[in-house]
Amino acid sequence: MTTLLEAKSVTKIFGSGGFIHRTQTAALRNFSFRVDTDKPSITGVVGESGSGKSTMARLLLGLETPTRGVVEYRGDDLSRLSGGERLNFRREVQAVFQDPFESFNSFYRVDHMLEVPIQKFKLADSRQAMRKRMEEVLNAVGLRPDETLGRFPHQLSGGQRQRVMVARALLLNPKLIIADEPVSMIDASLRAQVLTNLRQLRDDFGISLIYITHDLTTAFQICDDIIVLYRGYVAEAGDVRKVVKDPKHPYTQLLVGSIPRPDPDRLWQEEPAPSALALKADPNQGCPFANRCPHAFEPCLQKAPPFFRMDEHRAATCYLHQDAPTLSFDEMDQLLVRTSGTATPAVQP
Repeated sequence: MTTLLEAKSVTKIFGSGGFIHRTQTAALRNFSFRVDTDKPSITGVVGESGSGKSTMARLLLGLETPTRGVVEYRGDDLSRLSGGERLNFRREVQAVFQDPFESFNSFYRVDHMLEVPIQKFKLADSRQAMRKRMEEVLNAVGLRPDETLGRFPHQLSGGQRQRVMVARALLLNPKLIIADEPVSMIDASLRAQVLTNLRQLRDDFGISLIYITHDLTTAFQICDDIIVLYRGYVAEAGDVRKVVKDPKHPYTQLLVGSIPRPDPDRLWQEEPAPSALALKADPNQGCPFANRCPHAFEPCLQKAPPFFRMDEHRAATCYLHQDAPTLSFDEMDQLLVRTSGTATPAVQP
């Protein structure tokens, strides 16, 4: 088994303020994760704003350097790659970001977005071969080349622009695509097509995905496994069906309870009130969710909980499960489901 990209006990701390009154915020803590080349999979990373999702993405893409821990590309420290190694990394690990319009230069036609990587990575030896390659990847994501090429970005819909970005990533035959909120700015009517395209990347091309979102519903639709982040900590991780259908961490339960249901008689679930002891919680000590938790009790205020493993593909950092065996954060990857192109049914939780 060959490891493509691995985060080992990664922590990222940001500082703010002046020299005397400087404060520090941990955006990600003790995060471990691995992507293998021979078992393509789709891993969802979910959480509310400020949970550390985008920081995690930037660390895995080499756009940020860990405060502690290391991110490795094929066994080498990502921050110390040579020029040739970094070029290979950029080819094998691609990104699709939230706002497709910001990725385009409005002065250029869509063709330019596809031509640049072909030229930089020498993927074609003639204009004819370049055009053929562009048409192939556009067709692969459900776009008609004759209706896409030659147009300016503003002449495409949001869903079309995002599919062009997926096509651009596909040009390089990557091993991994990190998709950060790829459908959050797309109309609901167009999301299904983009989600289908993302799932096809795994099923048809053997590409792994890290799907970052605040939307548990779309994560459930396309992911094999899921990691729930809260304030930089991993709250729960494992098989997406187990985590979404039967969440074990109070924060995951809150996220699942906030999913709208098509039932006019079902009241919108309000966040349950924290326990009396939770009101005494120090946000910098103990469980990071303790001050919001309706079940908080004495151990929650003393020390951050470890991973408690409930079954083969499920663990949560919550003292409600303290009778279960524990895992170190470095062992989190043991929980995640690895498939080889088995499609995830597109059903609702």
